[in-house]
Amino acid sequence: MTRRVILAWIFAIAAMSSVPMLGQACGRLAQRSTATVSITANVIQGGMLAPGKGAKSLSGLPDFCRATLVLHPTTDSEIHAEVWLPVSGWNGKFLAVGSGGWGGSIGYDGMADALRRGYATSATDDGHTGSSASFIMGHPEKFIDFAYRSEREMTVESKDLIKEFYGRSPRYSYWNGCSGGGREGLLQAHRYPEEFDGIIAGDPANVRRNAWALWLATQTFKDPDAYIPPSKYAMIHRYVLNACDAHDGVKDGLISDPESCKVDFKDLECKSGDGLECLTHRQVQTAQTIISPATDSKGKVLFSRLEPGTELRWGRVAGGPEPADLFLDQFRYVIFQNPNWDWHTFNLERDSAKANAMDKDVDDLDPDLTAFAKRGGKLLLYHGWADQQVAPGASVDFYRSVMQSAGDALRASDWARLFMVPGMAHCSGGEGPDSFDKISAMEQWVEEGRAPDKIIASHRSDGKTDRTRPLCPYPQIARYKGTGSIDSAESFACSAH
Repeated sequence: MTRRVILAWIFAIAAMSSVPMLGQACGRLAQRSTATVSITANVIQGGMLAPGKGAKSLSGLPDFCRATLVLHPTTDSEIHAEVWLPVSGWNGKFLAVGSGGWGGSIGYDGMADALRRGYATSATDDGHTGSSASFIMGHPEKFIDFAYRSEREMTVESKDLIKEFYGRSPRYSYWNGCSGGGREGLLQAHRYPEEFDGIIAGDPANVRRNAWALWLATQTFKDPDAYIPPSKYAMIHRYVLNACDAHDGVKDGLISDPESCKVDFKDLECKSGDGLECLTHRQVQTAQTIISPATDSKGKVLFSRLEPGTELRWGRVAGGPEPADLFLDQFRYVIFQNPNWDWHTFNLERDSAKANAMDKDVDDLDPDLTAFAKRGGKLLLYHGWADQQVAPGASVDFYRSVMQSAGDALRASDWARLFMVPGMAHCSGGEGPDSFDKISAMEQWVEEGRAPDKIIASHRSDGKTDRTRPLCPYPQIARYKGTGSIDSAESFACSAH
């Protein structure tokens, strides 16, 4: 028997003997409860978990210690969080999972994925239950809990429990979130730059987008004649593809460079009457508004546009007859403190200014991440070009501001990179490749010093991968090489515009 085999047996036996010890350690975590932190903990075995009301059952899980926390950092706070700790096979790392929308539930799917990778992981409900923002009205401390305090408190407690459970702190700590979770990660990077070694922030839902969405509502379906029925979306999408699809060197049903896409919807105006294959004069104005930035009375751009290529999902922001609660809630419950506030009265300049004043220093994004960068942190931003809920240009503008704030002394591409995803809707879905291993890319960047110069994304249909494509660091795009399958990543190379 070789020395290597003997050592392998020794390590295996040591690992097996540590399992019951860690099981006992799980139960002892509850002893860390304090006046402001309540903890219960038990070992979950058998690979299955039904997390609770409204959450789907999870499978394929390793045995783990499930710690359930209730945090009360203020007298008006009640933050629920969970920390999952692998009983065996821990990779020595911690991954926190973000929430979406207004929060209100724990991201069990993201935690399950992290656990299967060997991570200790955690997530929080942001301090309330349910998808509405009504919890904020009359509760300013809960607004702070939602914005950043829940994530901070969860992370501090998670690291303490990890050290208690394993006897050592995590070697690396990461954040992974999209939409609201992307915003949360960026807030943590600015406020607590020492917290994470790497932050993955997808389609960050800056709260300013709510004013943009209400502006679109007043422009596109306040007047019944302005409304574009969903039956016309496919026709409009075909027109946009014909105009812009080939800009990356090949016609493949995806727009890789929508910033260069110029369309004039007057080409679709009906010659006489109305029909499914044309737009009325008022509908032409609506379509043009949707892919135009929101500006003030002096022409200053306040919000980026929806990009060409989003037409199949215009209904999310322009479908009516009422704006989605996701967008309305900020003005009903945070700005005007009135559940019956009438969105028809929305005024872009006046009301967005009110919102910005209330969000400042609480939930608004600050691009000055120099402290995070100087500490060695890495930021991987991504955003779908076909996102219909958060204007993709918002992430482009934020990334540019990050680079400007960093200055010449901190070259942003060394620690922050943005990947725009052609054809991807909000966080996932859409016509383009929307699945990619962002966690592995971040691990290689932080742990091995290999910054991602491309990330391979895939698209699946009927359970099979039918297309792959390289995602490129902005402002590069993937261009067709001229030969090879248009469904293969190998046929494309990242290059400048």
